[in-house]
Amino acid sequence: MSLISQMLGDDETLDPFLSMMNRCPVLSTPTDWKETKDAHVFLSDLPGLKKDEVKVEVDGRVLQISGDRHADDDDDEDKNKKMIKWHRVERCRGKFQRRFRLPENAKVEQVKAHIENGVLVVTVPKQELKKPNTKLVQIQGN
Repeated sequence: MSLISQMLGDDETLDPFLSMMNRCPVLSTPTDWKETKDAHVFLSDLPGLKKDEVKVEVDGRVLQISGDRHADDDDDEDKNKKMIKWHRVERCRGKFQRRFRLPENAKVEQVKAHIENGVLVVTVPKQELKKPNTKLVQIQGN
């Protein structure tokens, strides 16, 4: 238990996993989804990640945002070959993945994405769906 309290700090809530999820973007990858007149827009908080560390894919009508936050190259030794002593490690590392089922009006072949200031913006244009034709069916019999 001391390792967990050391990782999370002494003043954490009673549920350390929930507390870690709230703090760790790799685990939770907070994403907003808004719909405008012309598109569905997804905004994912990915602080410190570069575009080559993030992947955006569309499989059918499923949008998938994934990536991997790697440890710093100097985690064990600095450039002068001196050992580094970490006093606290709170930034999470590892893989993340979020999936969203896109609505029928999504133009999945025209998805665009860009990342700026740690925010990934994925834009999925919308198309107008044709309303199905209603046909009156005659009832046979008396």
